[in-house]
Amino acid sequence: MNKYSICMVNVAFINPFSDEARQIVREYGNLNTIYQENGDLIQLVTRSPSQNISDEESIPHNIMDLALKRMEWYIKKKNNPEFDYRKYSYLYNRNITNFDVIAFYLLVQAISVKFGPNSRESRVMVEAQGKLMESRMGELLLSEKREILRTILSTLLPGKVKWTIFADLLSSRKIKLTDLVLDQGNIILDKDYFMENLGYKLEHRDPGKMYDLLIGDKIKELIINRMIMQKTEDYIGEVYQKSQRQVEPNPILLELADKVTEILNQPMATYGYRGGATGKVEASPLNQEAFPPCVKIVLEGMKSGGRNDAIILFLTPFISYARLYPDVFRRNTTLRISDVDPELAAVEKEILPLIHEAAERCTPPLFEDQPQEKVNINAKMGFGMHSEIELKHEGETTWYTPMSCEKVKLHLPSLCKPDKTCKSIGNPLSYYIRRLTDLRYEEATSEEPGEESKQESREE
Repeated sequence: MNKYSICMVNVAFINPFSDEARQIVREYGNLNTIYQENGDLIQLVTRSPSQNISDEESIPHNIMDLALKRMEWYIKKKNNPEFDYRKYSYLYNRNITNFDVIAFYLLVQAISVKFGPNSRESRVMVEAQGKLMESRMGELLLSEKREILRTILSTLLPGKVKWTIFADLLSSRKIKLTDLVLDQGNIILDKDYFMENLGYKLEHRDPGKMYDLLIGDKIKELIINRMIMQKTEDYIGEVYQKSQRQVEPNPILLELADKVTEILNQPMATYGYRGGATGKVEASPLNQEAFPPCVKIVLEGMKSGGRNDAIILFLTPFISYARLYPDVFRRNTTLRISDVDPELAAVEKEILPLIHEAAERCTPPLFEDQPQEKVNINAKMGFGMHSEIELKHEGETTWYTPMSCEKVKLHLPSLCKPDKTCKSIGNPLSYYIRRLTDLRYEEATSEEPGEESKQESREE
């Protein structure tokens, strides 16, 4: 028996856009009640199996709290290496469905009216919903999961479906065409159809096993997850458009939106970036003294070949990551620049000026004969092919990570002038972290306690 098998799984627990979920919303009372302490919710939370109640703040006392805990769960799960699953065990408890659906819609509407569809908050909301659905599906019994998959798919994808229905999912890279099995342009999910129409083509292979391998529950779950994520994204856009015609948004929603932003800003302030043997390395103003020789060469201005690649492909990723996310390779977590620089202040005031100055020192100056390279710099930081860096364009391209030392040697050999530190590292960013840590240690130990009194004693 599954630990949450107290009641049958409501489709709304997985799909907040189901008819069941919309009925829950219609039956909900006054919006002001989201602040009121809810004994039923508290009881469900405190009695959830495996729930760890470390203090009162661990318990959502009302629906506003629950909405924020949904976001807090995702941010901590993503960023905190010491994340405690048991503090949020109630989020996997199917009995909170009614409260959870209201919390979902509160979050979506708050984020929509305050920030709009192209904001960091909207993107994280979509990601959080996808991850929560995935986690909840993982807690279900196999029989329950298959029933839920069948029910949701019958409403999301009724009958034969052309692959073109996934145009938005494909363009946003939520799903890949290679994830799908197609027959004459139709997406194949039904096992009987697969066996009848494709099974005979599989020579020397068991068609049933091939169905399970190529489609099975895994692809069905992926499609449902991505489609609901896309529906969440679309709904944010719809609410935002409607809100533009309103005179004043509900202050309750604005307050919730501000608290969401506070949660999203926690990783930098609370968790920082945990290093390995060299210790904790947080995002901080650049220290050029810690730069590796290759970076210093580019900053002085390229006087020979490789000017464009040195600025665009090498320097731009290095400077942006060194300033904002130096521990990217240790953490192995994908972020966007706005996750660590929400207002893009560091980008505008520190990162771009340094890169542009290096480009100006080149012979000839890079932008003098190739002004379009400014667009490529923006693109390598994840903001698409645009002349200005704006949050609404973030995610159109990938924030490139710095080249490894091997790639530098291969593509930009003139930059490789190794010193003794270079011998033990494999990436210029690793060099920066090591030297930065060394410099901080030297600074901290140069004024040890008692040193001043020893000096006074010598002078006497």
